Amino acid sequence: MGAWSTIITCMLPFLSTTFAQTPTPNIIIIIADDLGYGDLSCYDPSKFHTPNIDKLAGQGVRFSHGYAPFPFCAPSRATLLTGRYPFRHGLEANPVPSADPVTKNADHLGLDPSEITLARLLKMHGYATCAIGKWHLGHRPEFWPTRHGFDHYYGIPYSNDMHPVRLYEDDNMVEYPVVQATLTRRYTQRALDFIRAHKSKPFFLYLAHAMPHKPLACSEEFYRKTGKGLYADVLAELDWSCGQITQELSRLGLDQQTLLIFTSDNGPWYGGNTGGLRGMKGQTWEGGVRVPLILRMPASVPAGKVLDEPVMLGDIFTTCLSLARIKPPSDRIIDGQDLWPLIREGRKLEREAVYVFRGPQLMAVRQGKWKLHVAPPQPPKWKLYKPGENYSDPRGPDGIRILAPYEQAHPSQLPGLVSGDVVTSMALFDLEKDPAEQTNVIEKYPETVQQLHRLAQRIRMEMQQEATRRSR
Repeated sequence: MGAWSTIITCMLPFLSTTFAQTPTPNIIIIIADDLGYGDLSCYDPSKFHTPNIDKLAGQGVRFSHGYAPFPFCAPSRATLLTGRYPFRHGLEANPVPSADPVTKNADHLGLDPSEITLARLLKMHGYATCAIGKWHLGHRPEFWPTRHGFDHYYGIPYSNDMHPVRLYEDDNMVEYPVVQATLTRRYTQRALDFIRAHKSKPFFLYLAHAMPHKPLACSEEFYRKTGKGLYADVLAELDWSCGQITQELSRLGLDQQTLLIFTSDNGPWYGGNTGGLRGMKGQTWEGGVRVPLILRMPASVPAGKVLDEPVMLGDIFTTCLSLARIKPPSDRIIDGQDLWPLIREGRKLEREAVYVFRGPQLMAVRQGKWKLHVAPPQPPKWKLYKPGENYSDPRGPDGIRILAPYEQAHPSQLPGLVSGDVVTSMALFDLEKDPAEQTNVIEKYPETVQQLHRLAQRIRMEMQQEATRRSR
């Protein structure tokens, strides 16, 4: 016993030093708006060039089957920050201010204050927290970022084409109309300022860029410089922004202890690139819901790894908490899973499937190589425009309320495929052989259809139970 006491006593200084030198990790999430799966050249080098983000992927892990749970903004962002599917967190549509000329019945929407965000949990454990850019989880006071765990906020509280486009700092409006050409640069500078100010304590930065959501805009340094159009110019500035942040982390000696995540909230709008997938934003084809997802942390994440297992945005919530050694809330269902065993050891995730929704409806089930559409993925009034055909965007740049270049992408510039079998009810696709969802094989694999349909029915039952609970 005396010998063991001597050994332990001798080891105490070493153990204390070891644990003291293990810093609490910093977390940065960069989420682009409407960035397509193929907009990054590390996913599809055929159209655009994003060297800084490609380098990020080369230094970390790139997921080839990352999913947004919704084909548009707010529900997906809420899932990222809560780890819960939209039918659980309750935000199943986009909040829109009442002054907007397109949608006038969504002013009241927002993420319920009872939901526990990643920012709130990290703040409770000593993190400095900051949200920069697009919020879109509610613009009324009770839904504000500073009510959901963020110490500071700087940005536009919804999409950059929703009237009125106003820039806020914390709870105060600081600019109207907004000069959108300088948004990416200003958001980047604010991010750098926050990192520098908190280099000596753990921080969480949520950088939600406005781009490449329409209206597209970039600063003079990038405008008309790529020679490939405004969309490419915008991506070049987003790529520059990512490079600025990684360089600053390195300069400050923080890159080893900082988890940097790059992703998007859904598929691309006109002018973007799905990387050969079918559909686009607003649709639950792969082009509308498959998104880029990259994780980099040199001290913990193996470099140059590509993982093909289906994952979803809610996994970011649980993965970040695991890194910070914080337990997820135990009083509610968390759908996000911890990705560290998959990243570090190659262990498969324990969940049965990934689910895709649109509004209050379950749309698709993804399990392994199979994707079962349980409802038609294409909106019924989807119009295909021809080049040069007259198109007037009610939320387009007007030089008065929305300040951005007029040469926006035309709706004939579809980002994804429109070909393939027509789906009127259910459809099954083998994404290993048919990633573009061209051939419906539902008649060939009845057992697979039954298995996935059972999962769909289970989720529908949970959705009904949740709806009943909320209505009480």
